[in-house]
Amino acid sequence: MKWTNDRSDNVDDRRGSGGGGGMLVGGGLGTLIIAAIVFFLGGDPSAILGTAVNSGGQQTEQRQLNQQELQVREFVQMVTAETEKTWTQIFQQNGMTYRKPHVVLFEDVTRSGCGTAQAAMGPFYCPADETVYMDMSFFNELQQRFGAKVTEFSIAYVMAHEVGHHVQTLLGTTQKVDQLRQSGRYSEAEMNRVSVATELQADFYAGVWARQTDNREKILEPGDIESAISAAEAVGDDNIQKRSSGYVNQEAFTHGSSAQRKEWFMKGYNTGDIRQGDTFNALLK
Repeated sequence: MKWTNDRSDNVDDRRGSGGGGGMLVGGGLGTLIIAAIVFFLGGDPSAILGTAVNSGGQQTEQRQLNQQELQVREFVQMVTAETEKTWTQIFQQNGMTYRKPHVVLFEDVTRSGCGTAQAAMGPFYCPADETVYMDMSFFNELQQRFGAKVTEFSIAYVMAHEVGHHVQTLLGTTQKVDQLRQSGRYSEAEMNRVSVATELQADFYAGVWARQTDNREKILEPGDIESAISAAEAVGDDNIQKRSSGYVNQEAFTHGSSAQRKEWFMKGYNTGDIRQGDTFNALLK
């Protein structure tokens, strides 16, 4: 992935700053469900985080970030800036105003508007404070446990997916999904399908971002799109279920299959058109 000269000032790097220990209470969720939550990409984790309590654990010592960590910060600042520029442009083209999200880099545990965030959860977006939370150790897990080819652009894809959830919040999609969930009129299986549509739309938006940003900045290099697809496929529900339990239960899908994640990311990338991303009508007919 080609780096640009843009850097965002909306990135808060909390690594090395110390902090209180935290504890995430499972709330009775089964082991397999927790495993899925831990390794899925994004979405609104507030239902889980709402059960988080501060354990009053030990304070960790502050430390200086090493050169590699500083480079990671610069990379995240660059990708954040490119999401801001691209989505500002897309919103303006559609007569809307884009509100930039914040991005937090953290390690181990930190506080979010949705509750206590832990590294084991992977990257996520919190609509309550309009912030993307990133612990970079997730990408080691993505490669070692789920077989993804991790490159700079696969990290950019994950960030773009989370920013896609921010776009959903700005467009009112997140709020509509929450209203459906809170209404109690739909079965768990039906809400799972809504969740799949939500996640695949975020993948679609990540593809739109990749196309539009490359058109403007020529950021893509050979193999970049393939590495994004590898990351998307690695966190497909079917792949995670096979690796965690040995079988696939489609009714329990909440993020989409590997094939679906690839399909919708590529549709966003190939069209570059935000209007082509109605995953809800496509999946919920």
